[in-house]
Amino acid sequence: MNMEDKKIIAVVGSTGAQGGGLVKAILDDPNSPYRVRAITRDANSEKAQALIAKGAEVVAATMDDLTSLESAFAGAYGVFGVTNFWEHFKPELEITQAENLAKAAKAAGVQHFVWSTLEDTRKFLPLESNQMPTLMEKYKVPHFDAKGESDQFFKELGVPTTFLLTSFYWDNFIHFGMGPQPGPDGNLMIAFPMDDKPLPGIAAKDIGACAYGVFKEGTDHVGRTVGIAGDHLTGAQMASAMSESLGTPIGFYPISPEAFRALGFPGADDLGNMFQFKRDFNDSFVGARSVDVSRRLNPGLLSFRQWLEAYGSQIPLPEAANA
Repeated sequence: MNMEDKKIIAVVGSTGAQGGGLVKAILDDPNSPYRVRAITRDANSEKAQALIAKGAEVVAATMDDLTSLESAFAGAYGVFGVTNFWEHFKPELEITQAENLAKAAKAAGVQHFVWSTLEDTRKFLPLESNQMPTLMEKYKVPHFDAKGESDQFFKELGVPTTFLLTSFYWDNFIHFGMGPQPGPDGNLMIAFPMDDKPLPGIAAKDIGACAYGVFKEGTDHVGRTVGIAGDHLTGAQMASAMSESLGTPIGFYPISPEAFRALGFPGADDLGNMFQFKRDFNDSFVGARSVDVSRRLNPGLLSFRQWLEAYGSQIPLPEAANA
C-alpha cells in the first residue's frame, strides 16, 4: 500500500507515554493501513524531529487552542487523544482541553476517535460521602473525574468514539517515585493503600499498542468502553515478583489511604483517593479491564514479570535501612 493510500491517525501527545506508544506501534508495522500524524506543541523539539526521521508527519498544535487542533485533525481518519493532569494539576483545564479535542474532531469529520479516559468516581461516591475527602470542592479523584466527566463532550457532539479505560503504569515504579523505599522495619518495600485487593496495571507503551488494536479492529468499537490491563496483581504479588526479578527482598506495606494522603508530595491527596477508590470499588474497577481483551488488541502485551525482565533494571533501589 502506498503511503498516500494509508489513512491518517492523528496522535495527540505523540511524544508522551501513551501517544508515543501508539506512534511506535504504527511506525513499527510495515503492513499498517495507517500513517502517523504526530501532534506536538513543539515541532522542532528533539523528540519531534526523531519522529520525522522515523517516517511520521509532525504537526504543531496545542489542546488549549481549538483552531490549531482543527487544522491538525483535518483530513485524518482517526484521532487518539489524551490529556495530562500531572502537567498542571488543574482538572478544569483538562476538561476544557477535552472539549476542544471533541469539538475539533467533530469539525474535521473524524471517523474514529480513541479517547483515553478513566472513571468519574463521583458516580460511585457522591461528593457528600465521607468515605473519602472531597478535593478542590468538586472532585473525589480529580485526575479521574475530569476525564470521566469529559466523556460527555464526545457523546453530545456525536463524535464516533471508543472510550479507552487505562490502568496503573508499572513505569511509575521507575519515574514517579513509587519504587521500593525503606519501610518501617528498615526493609525495602512498595507501599500503596490497596490492602489485599488486585491493582490492574500495564506497561505504558502497551496502552498505545492497545489503542492501535482498537483502530485496526475498526469502528465496531465506536460507542463502546474498552478497558485494558496487562495484569491484575495484589501489592504482595508485585513485591514478590520484584524480589525475584531484582534479586533483593522487597515487601508490600499496605499503607492506609489517610497516611498516603498525608505524605505531602504534590498530588498525594489525589493519589490516596485514587488507590482508595480502586480498593473500595475493586470488583467494578478490575472487571472493567480485561487482560484477555488487551492481549487480543495487542498480542505483544507484557505481563508484570515480562515488564520486569525488560525494564526492572531501571527501577531505582535505595539501600535498605538495616542493610
